[in-house]
Amino acid sequence: MATYKKKGYKKEKKSGNDLDYLSKESTTAEVFTSLDEGASKLEKFLEKNQKWIFTGLAAIIVLVAGYIWYDQNVKIPTEKEAANNLATAQTYFDKGINTSDEKEMKADFDKALNGADGKYGFAQVKEKYSGTKAANLANYYMGLIYYKNGDYKQAVSYLSKFKSDDDILQPTAYGVIGDAFVELDQPKEALDYYVKAAKASDNDYTAPLYYLKAGKLAMEQGDKSAAKKYFEIIKEKYPESKEARNIDIFITQTE
Repeated sequence: MATYKKKGYKKEKKSGNDLDYLSKESTTAEVFTSLDEGASKLEKFLEKNQKWIFTGLAAIIVLVAGYIWYDQNVKIPTEKEAANNLATAQTYFDKGINTSDEKEMKADFDKALNGADGKYGFAQVKEKYSGTKAANLANYYMGLIYYKNGDYKQAVSYLSKFKSDDDILQPTAYGVIGDAFVELDQPKEALDYYVKAAKASDNDYTAPLYYLKAGKLAMEQGDKSAAKKYFEIIKEKYPESKEARNIDIFITQTE
């Protein structure tokens, strides 16, 4: 009798592509499940805290609206008023700085500082309009007036309070502080401020001017190495400046 071998049942094997597909399906399902859970938690959080959320948003809106109102109705008008009051003091300052008569200069400076003819001086502008651009400028002018009047400590005090990104005014303020420290016989502080003034703005007017002052002061203090460094900066970076015309003479003196 013929006999036949019974074939055993074999499980169908999944191909590599099928396994990848199933894995991706599983991962995608997990992602969507996670997103659903996250969304559900967010909804519950918003529902639970909506009172505080809306209160916070309302507070932000009020703050922004308040800032805009303050800016338009208080800050800008105050800045304009302060600038108008500063103008008269500046006129007296300009007269004083441009006269060769010392008596007239002091009289004009006094008017610029303390006011005249019912108009504010720098001192009143600084006090009444504290925090404005005009009050900041008042510090600058008051510092220059005190320097011209020989009150070097007051000059340093006011000029140190002046802050600006102007390419001429800020370096000048630092430079005059340096000059005041020279008068006060504080050469180290003076040198620091001359260098600070030179670095405050990279222009052909103030930078070489204060590098030259720094170099000369360093020479007087016996620091030829520092002096040479400052003189060479003028020669290399500011060859068209008036300070560069005789700079080789100064450099030779440091060797």
